[in-house]
Amino acid sequence: MDRYDEIRSRIESAMEKNLEEFCNLSDYIADHPEVSGEEYATSKKLVEILEAKGFDTEYPYAGLDTAFKAVYGSNNHKYKVAVLAEYDALPEIGHACGHNLSGVISLLAGVASTGVQDELNCDIHVIGTPAEETDGAKCLMCRNGIFKDYDMAIMVHLYDQNLIYCRLNGLASIMYNFHGKASHAGASPWEGRNALNAAQLMIHGTDCIRGCSTPDSRINSVIHHGGAAGGIIPEEAQVETWVRSPEYSYLEKLMDRVDKCAEGGAMMAECTWDKYFTAEIYKNMKRNSTGEAEIKAVFEELGLEINGDHEKLFGSSDIGNVSFECPAFHPTLQLVDKGIAIHTRDFVNSVKGERAHKCVEDGAKLIAYTVARIFSDEEKIRKMKEDFTD
Repeated sequence: MDRYDEIRSRIESAMEKNLEEFCNLSDYIADHPEVSGEEYATSKKLVEILEAKGFDTEYPYAGLDTAFKAVYGSNNHKYKVAVLAEYDALPEIGHACGHNLSGVISLLAGVASTGVQDELNCDIHVIGTPAEETDGAKCLMCRNGIFKDYDMAIMVHLYDQNLIYCRLNGLASIMYNFHGKASHAGASPWEGRNALNAAQLMIHGTDCIRGCSTPDSRINSVIHHGGAAGGIIPEEAQVETWVRSPEYSYLEKLMDRVDKCAEGGAMMAECTWDKYFTAEIYKNMKRNSTGEAEIKAVFEELGLEINGDHEKLFGSSDIGNVSFECPAFHPTLQLVDKGIAIHTRDFVNSVKGERAHKCVEDGAKLIAYTVARIFSDEEKIRKMKEDFTD
């Protein structure tokens, strides 16, 4: 038995001892969903379980009430891996993104790996990252430099396909405010400066630049405020615009172009304008061929068919930001039949039961075995880091 096989065997043994408990934990979280930023009971329960397993925890963490960091042992090994746990639910439809499962998968992977940290010369931390569905705790953590200290980060998401990696869309959501001058729309409209006109001109401008943008980019706007009454020239207007692109560098260019549309609309309507971001900017997922090859190998070890479309956009997620701080990975496991989308009633109806519990086991193994394959081989660590810096 070679070194990796021995380490994998020890992880598997530890996983078997804990599997039933963690499957029950996933079901409990599914039955008690908490939306983004309000995961108080869920995060507390996860922290209590990790502490019972011998982890030292920091909770709250990173200035976030429902975030945590869990460390097992001396924490003095050469390498450090962040296993990321998500656990927020969606309004009204609960855990329709499967975060009850993905969060527990990360905890089980971390617990099952405690006994092999010395062999891997690697500390494996479990990081609780709330609010993925809204303002992305990982974005704030990235801005504070938390993941720069890690050699790798990883989590598993549930989906209708098995994927080695996800193609994530970068996303920026921006509120544009236009300021004009009110006047009587019937008696003296010439005294006014129409802020709604500025907003309309901006939106028309963004509609025009779509034709000169890459096919996989998106620009969508809604008017939040366009005036108070038909008899008043609107002095204030507000437009929220979402800009998406699967390449962060191109997303930045698109944001600049949208700013120019806002500036142009304001100039034509003789208004002023300003803007603010309504959420953190989500970056795309930075690829890493060395790590992806090891994930592929683990899929094959587990007998799981890689049956997904890797070019299809998965959506947006704050783990993309992490991938610009350290090598980061976001494989998916098939929970439902193909064609059943996340964020739907059909998906939430599948996050408990035998198939879901099998995903807990497979997902935890996918994380733990990938970590073991990479950190039991110095050459793989070196290549993974080279991929990240290229």
